[in-house]
Amino acid sequence: MARPRKPLLSRDRIVEAAGALVDAEGLEAVSTRRLAAALGVSGPSLYNHFRTKDEILDAVADAVSARVDLSVFDDGRDWRDALRAWAHSYRDALSDHPHIVPVLARGPGRRPAGLRLADAVFGAMTAAGWPPAQATRIGALMRYFILGSAVGSFAGGFVDDRAAYDPADYPHLGQAHLLADRQREVDDGAFETGLTALLDGLALQYDALRHEDRTPPGPGPDPLPAHGG
Repeated sequence: MARPRKPLLSRDRIVEAAGALVDAEGLEAVSTRRLAAALGVSGPSLYNHFRTKDEILDAVADAVSARVDLSVFDDGRDWRDALRAWAHSYRDALSDHPHIVPVLARGPGRRPAGLRLADAVFGAMTAAGWPPAQATRIGALMRYFILGSAVGSFAGGFVDDRAAYDPADYPHLGQAHLLADRQREVDDGAFETGLTALLDGLALQYDALRHEDRTPPGPGPDPLPAHGG
C-alpha cells in the first residue's frame, strides 16, 4: 500500500502555521526554522513562497484583515451605523489575534485585504457626503481607536491585590484591585463608550456640513450710495 502523501506546501499552509505560532508565542517566535519544523519541510522550501519573514508576517496580518466584515457598507444602513458595525467586527478580529496588531499598525502597505478595508471605509464615507479629506481623517481616526483598543487591556493592567494600591499613595484607586476580575466588562464598556463618543462627534460635524450645503448664499455687498447731481 502506498504511503499517504504529505500535503503540498502552499502559501495558505505557511500563513496558517505562522498565524498559530504568532497567536501562541508572539511575533518574535516566528522564524523559518520554527515554521519549517511545524510544517515538516526544509527551511529553504519556504522561500519558494515568501522571500522574507516580514512577507510571511504581512500575509498573517492580511489574513486577519480579511476577517473584518465589509458588507456593512453595502447593505443600505447609514454611514454611522455602518461604521459602528465595522468597528466591532474589526475589534473582534483583532481581539482573537492581538499579537499581530503591531504589524497591522504599520498600515496596509501592499496587503490586498488591508487595502480593500481602507477602500471600503473611504468609499462609504465619500458616498455619504463627507468631503474626501475628512473621509481620510475618519478612516485614520477609526483605525487609531480600534487598533489602540486591541493593543492591551486597561483593566488587565491592574493587579488583584488591594495592598498594591495604598490609599496614602493613590487616594482614588481604592477599588482598582477589582478591575482584573472585570476585565471583559470594563474593556468592552470602554470601547463602546469611546466609539459612541467618536460617532456622536462625527455626527455633529456631519450635520454642520449638511447645514452649510443647504444654506443659501447671503446677499451681496451693499450697493454704493447714490451720488446726487
